[in-house]
Amino acid sequence: MFRIAICDDESHFRKRIREILIDYLNKKGILYEIDEFESGKDFINLGIEIVKYKIVFLDINMDELDGMETAQKIQDVSNDIFIVFVTAFVNYAIEGYRVDAVRYILKNNVNFSELVFECMDAITMKMNYVVKKKTFNFNEGTKNVSLERLLYIESRLHKLEFYIMEDQLNKYSLYGTLNDMEAELADNNFVRIHQSYLVNMKHIAKVSRYEVLLSNGIKLEIPKVRYKFVEETFVSYKGEI
Repeated sequence: MFRIAICDDESHFRKRIREILIDYLNKKGILYEIDEFESGKDFINLGIEIVKYKIVFLDINMDELDGMETAQKIQDVSNDIFIVFVTAFVNYAIEGYRVDAVRYILKNNVNFSELVFECMDAITMKMNYVVKKKTFNFNEGTKNVSLERLLYIESRLHKLEFYIMEDQLNKYSLYGTLNDMEAELADNNFVRIHQSYLVNMKHIAKVSRYEVLLSNGIKLEIPKVRYKFVEETFVSYKGEI
């Protein structure tokens, strides 16, 4: 998953960047969360919580704390965050590279969208980020699915129902057994929480007695006999990422 922050005091530019990023990430099949901040100060006030973001799009000309100062404070917390400057002023470019910015993109560039796309390509390459995809022959038609977007699979009367996050949560089905699908998706961070549920651990927000809470608010039951296994598997997974 990509967690991205957009930090700009102009709401229409935050919206524009957000729309371009959503377009890019949807086309690549990458799961994402995007948060917006009206100032560098608001972002820096997150403290250590800053580290949850992998990418920050920063305007340079902001009141109180400008983008350059914000970038320096980000680096005081972590050097693992990719910083992208998005601004209307070209004269800060050299300073931008001093704080190891990935890109310096001018807001008034006619190729603005293409430059954001190219920037994201460069970041995914630096991260060695690979989106795992798998082709399923659903009853609704053959579909190449990003496994990041597959929340869980439910077994119902010899039929498997796949819940996939696209523009909204959609359901697809095929005939088969959950045992076979569990084996097929081994090593892709899925956990069998129930005889009828195979769940993507990327989408588990919380494991508690006796259920899992998914990132979109759905709750799924865990039988008592499976609870310890599910809890230990999830804790181990969270420790690895």
